[in-house]
Amino acid sequence: MSTVAQTPTDLDVDQAEIRRAIYEEGIIGRKGAFSREWVAALSEDVDAAFDEALSRPGGAVGRGPNRYYVEIHPQALRGFVDIATHPWITAATEAVLGPDYLITEVGFDVPGHGAMNQPWHRDFPMPDAARGEHRLTSLHFNITAVDTEDDMGPFEIAPGTQWDDGEEFHHGMFPPKSLYPRYEERAVRRFPQMGDISARTALTLHRGTKHASLKRRPVLVIGMDGPDGTNFERHDMAVTKDFWAALPESVRRHLACPVVDELAPIYQKHTIEGLVMGEA
Repeated sequence: MSTVAQTPTDLDVDQAEIRRAIYEEGIIGRKGAFSREWVAALSEDVDAAFDEALSRPGGAVGRGPNRYYVEIHPQALRGFVDIATHPWITAATEAVLGPDYLITEVGFDVPGHGAMNQPWHRDFPMPDAARGEHRLTSLHFNITAVDTEDDMGPFEIAPGTQWDDGEEFHHGMFPPKSLYPRYEERAVRRFPQMGDISARTALTLHRGTKHASLKRRPVLVIGMDGPDGTNFERHDMAVTKDFWAALPESVRRHLACPVVDELAPIYQKHTIEGLVMGEA
């Protein structure tokens, strides 16, 4: 699809500001990075992948009532190359992780009517590089598939908490409730619209909030690892030989997943997170 939003601001990327925001606040957004038409096609692909995942055991993991996460193979998205080559996404990744990054995760969250506040959490335990060297080894991008409204359980994040030590966190990810006032005092709700994207370190404490709308709020998640990142161990994405051959070299150099004759369904690995989220 040639539907990436073409505006002058697409070429105006301040890598120093991106790095500053990620390291200090934990998140930065970009308005209008994609066209609404492109996002409409993304939404169709996500809906199809979600229906397929729900049709089989292990296809989707629960993250609390009526809230799911699904990992998918890159070629399930017609716009995967648009994402992997988007100038703001590539510039942001290089600003934080350097030029030798890998795309390790393609998936999506789907909260729906009745989803409750999640527990505050980070998406994985703090790596040694973050704790000892104050250095990030991974980055996540979120692309909303819909316009976020007040009653759609918006994403809530506590800026600056990516450096909280976390040694007392359950599974290294879930802080005790005694620390919630710190996060609630800092909490910022995000209301992205179709075409907007954000980059964040998944170490920053965050949560999905109560979802009262009858409309679902799917959000695509793209995960990147730096040279010493280890998130690839948690994911099972692959590509077929034909898909691999058609990819631009600029994309292939950032993919280290298996190249196979036929794709196998992905069975989700987020069992610990799903279990704790289910307690919320």
